[in-house]
Amino acid sequence: MVVFFSAGAIRYQLAQPKIDPAFIANYNDQAAPCIIQGVIVEPPDVRDSYTNLRLQTEKYQQINTDLPIQVHGLLLARVASYKTFEYGDLVRLQGSLLTPSEDEDFSYRDYLANLGIYSYMNYPTTVLLQGGSGNPFYSAMYTFRQKAVDVVYSFFPDPEASLIAGILLGVESGISPDVQQAFRLTGTSHIIAISGFNISIIAGLFIFLFSRLLGRYKGAILAAAAIIFYTLLVGANAAVVRAAILGLLVLVGRLIGRRQAGLNSLTLTAAIMAIITPSVLWDVSFQLSFAATLGIMLYADPFSDWFITAASRFIPQDRVIRIAGPVSEYFLITLAAQLTTLPLMVYYFKRISLTSLFANPLILPAQPALMVMAGLSVMVGLIVQPLGQLFAWIAWTFAAYTIHVVEWLAAFPHGSIALGQLTFTTILLFYTLLFAVTFLRTQIKNLSGRLMPAIPLAALALATILVWKAAFYAPDGRLHITVLDVGTGDALLLQSPTGREVLINGGPSSIQLSDALGRRMRPFEKSLDWLISADIDDEDLAGIQQNIERFPPVNVLWAGNMFGTRRITDLQDSFASSSIPVTRMQAGQKLELGDGAELSVVSVNNRGAVLLLEWGYFRMLLPMALDFNALDAILIDSTMRNISALMMAESGFAPLNPPELIKWLNPQLAVISVAAADKSGLPSPETIEALRGYNLLRTDQNGWIEITTDGEQMWVEVEK
Repeated sequence: MVVFFSAGAIRYQLAQPKIDPAFIANYNDQAAPCIIQGVIVEPPDVRDSYTNLRLQTEKYQQINTDLPIQVHGLLLARVASYKTFEYGDLVRLQGSLLTPSEDEDFSYRDYLANLGIYSYMNYPTTVLLQGGSGNPFYSAMYTFRQKAVDVVYSFFPDPEASLIAGILLGVESGISPDVQQAFRLTGTSHIIAISGFNISIIAGLFIFLFSRLLGRYKGAILAAAAIIFYTLLVGANAAVVRAAILGLLVLVGRLIGRRQAGLNSLTLTAAIMAIITPSVLWDVSFQLSFAATLGIMLYADPFSDWFITAASRFIPQDRVIRIAGPVSEYFLITLAAQLTTLPLMVYYFKRISLTSLFANPLILPAQPALMVMAGLSVMVGLIVQPLGQLFAWIAWTFAAYTIHVVEWLAAFPHGSIALGQLTFTTILLFYTLLFAVTFLRTQIKNLSGRLMPAIPLAALALATILVWKAAFYAPDGRLHITVLDVGTGDALLLQSPTGREVLINGGPSSIQLSDALGRRMRPFEKSLDWLISADIDDEDLAGIQQNIERFPPVNVLWAGNMFGTRRITDLQDSFASSSIPVTRMQAGQKLELGDGAELSVVSVNNRGAVLLLEWGYFRMLLPMALDFNALDAILIDSTMRNISALMMAESGFAPLNPPELIKWLNPQLAVISVAAADKSGLPSPETIEALRGYNLLRTDQNGWIEITTDGEQMWVEVEK
């Protein structure tokens, strides 16, 4: 033990980077900006408002010097989201080279150091020098993954599409913050990310299929290759690598005729990973994955035996034996894993989930079917799209079930309890007592760590969910206006009495917009009849770009300039490349929505337009791009008095929402779309004061706001 601990310490020290003039981190935090050249070594991580690029640096040059210096080392650069890059691109960055930040709550520096990254650049000037500088194998693999992601989003609506992209392909960037929070609160975040549970299902499927098709030895070799390829495809994080190594050890054991000893295999796996990457021991996903697997190996069987013994006192023995399997697979194994991961969860996340005991047994049975059917839909869809869509319909039910159950449990009051910071000593003491009790009271046995949950017969219930959702979103002869909760900026979904779908603006977040539209629009019918740009500000257009392919509009009605910013140019290019016709908006223009409902253009300016939605006695004013000329015109237009609903201009910006305007319009309902704790202080206090005595709803306080009317009456529903 002394020899091995000493060898481990030596290996860790040798793995530490040498900070010298040839290492990029040597030039961190200098006053003058610099120029860095490097190759993108992973697919860009595209987020709402930025993109993370991971580069292997090659050259460093100070601004005032002529000759670059040859350097090495990884660099993380955050660039604007509208810039498009790919794996293998050779790029040049100009900006300030920084040491990653850290504070008392989270050390970004330590997090990146575990990934071998010690330098960071925030929004540097970025120039693409050339493409195709990466490894051809990885380039082909990442291209395949992107095609698979595109197939997922073409087959499934959000939020199910983003969930499937996460659990099947390791692409989690599309999952909305609300969905991620629901999974965190219910202790089911391991479902979103590729983890040991997911890789175990895939590995088991590969072993079963290839062994049956090709025989024992050839099947094992091909299964091993498939496991390795899939591990690389989804990002090869610590939890995935751990599960992949265990899966490969199972294959080796089968070939040589030896059963797997769970504890030995787990220890060997951790040792291999630590030898290759010593910093993995500080990786949170590795620690949680290791602890969960250890808990299953140590406590799953004892818990099952205890259940059989206890239940036999009240239930006949033969019946207990029949129910012991499902109870163990869907509840006791989860309990065993949580026993050993609970201290780590509390230590790192300062929170304990009470609903996780119910959430995991409810959603785990659906995960094997979800992964298998979603995988089939993607693989088949790459070849025969209609057949792939058929599998997607089946897979969607399992994904929708998972999300609905998690969100339902996350809404329970006090389902998740925030705790204070535990010291490392407390964690160490807990594990010491736990393992002492474990090994003193039981003998060490060979335990099986394989988790093979059965798939329950729940097709009828899931089909009911599918039919219910389709029926719920079918046209009901009423006009629905949903103010989507997307932050500061406007995004409205109009659903006409005859079923037409119209989106006005898109808000600042593509993820939140995709999630909101996926929940509101009819399943598998994701095209918009009209996309209306009524304000060309970034906070109203940013969410549209990434959703054009997911929710393709048949027509676009555009107000304001069609040039001037990169965002507008990119949108126009996307419309042109997708052959989507764009119509310039004109004052007095009317868009018929069906059954007499219509959207009228009150005025148009360089920034956008003011719109009026009418049906029968219902009128809603949408001053998306209100200017002072349009404001003066409204104040002398008697037809604008006593409207039904008013969308406050510019998130409640006071100069565009004066008290005299509100008094003149006299709305029955006023609505403000704004982010919680908006950085600009919106809505303005003066606007809130002017609305005193009126019915006011705000997305930062009420979430999404849905207004429904039959042309005579108006109903209002809010999220919270």
